[in-house]
Amino acid sequence: MIVFSGDLDKVMAAFIIANGAAAMGDDVTMFFTFWGLNALRKPENIKVKKSFLQGMFGKMMPRGADKLGISKMNFGGMGAAMMKTVMKQQNVTTLPELIQTAKEQDIKMIACTMSMDVMGIREEELIDGLEFAGVATYLGEADEANVNLFI
Repeated sequence: MIVFSGDLDKVMAAFIIANGAAAMGDDVTMFFTFWGLNALRKPENIKVKKSFLQGMFGKMMPRGADKLGISKMNFGGMGAAMMKTVMKQQNVTTLPELIQTAKEQDIKMIACTMSMDVMGIREEELIDGLEFAGVATYLGEADEANVNLFI
């Protein structure tokens, strides 16, 4: 599964599908590229050396799963806050909980190194338990899979 989007609802869908497939006994690999990497960023500010543009880019992007907006009707973050409130009322698992479940189910999560270079994201800025590789690694995994999704 390729996770390209950094929208809360789409990343949640990716983790729900991945966790469901892993629970059914399937081997699951999630390849996070471009905006999808934002879901894997640590919430705290990690001091790393970056160029001016990479630093600015990092400040403009959401930092972590709790900071993602929704794909429709986000309204500057109000839509995401409303969705999280309704999800809590309905006892829906949060995105950080879904990520933790994915780790516990040994879902392979790969951060795209080319996207990291372009976006100025360093390994130490991302959550623990990830692998770092390029598209060839993902394609090697995808060649052996029966299902490939792009979210």
